[in-house]
Amino acid sequence: MEAESMRLLASALAIGLGAIGPAIAIGILAGKAMESIGRNPEAAPKIQTAMILAIAFAEAIAIYALVVALIIKFV
Repeated sequence: MEAESMRLLASALAIGLGAIGPAIAIGILAGKAMESIGRNPEAAPKIQTAMILAIAFAEAIAIYALVVALIIKFV
């Protein structure tokens, strides 16, 4: 019983802590992109493309954390 509860706690910590970094990164990315578009509206398409690509990479880190949490929970 104790091993199962430790595994659940480790799983929760893995996804919880693993989601904090990408969430902060996405917030900063979006904020800076909006600031850049506000300063230079002509560059909006280039900025938006770069922002979406960077957000996808940040989101991939959260998916890795989810995979690790699932592995901890079920293996």
